[in-house]
Amino acid sequence: QVQLVESGGGLVQAGGSLRLSCAASGSILSFNAMGWYRQAPGKQRELVANIPRAGTTNYADSVKGRFTATRDNAKNTVYLQMDSLKPDDTATYYCNAVILRSPPQYYWGQGTQVTVSS
Repeated sequence: QVQLVESGGGLVQAGGSLRLSCAASGSILSFNAMGWYRQAPGKQRELVANIPRAGTTNYADSVKGRFTATRDNAKNTVYLQMDSLKPDDTATYYCNAVILRSPPQYYWGQGTQVTVSS
């Protein structure tokens, strides 16, 4: 019913850039918030950026100043512009969305791989 599809991952050298996209099957205004997470092998999934329906996007300290998350409501798509990439950014990146009900409803994409070489 609700589908999130990530794209844009790839292999880049350190210092390079990638732009990830997350396309939703419906209006992203239906979600109270969307976000980007990442998970590297052997590590826990971590929040990269939290994108509220309205307001200020919050970033993990590790990416602040390098990553920028945006949304295009007309295209039902959120983006993650990643600049100055580091090898530590290597991970599978996931898009998520939440509807704040009781209990909250969470939706996840399948992920897109980002690999940053030294």
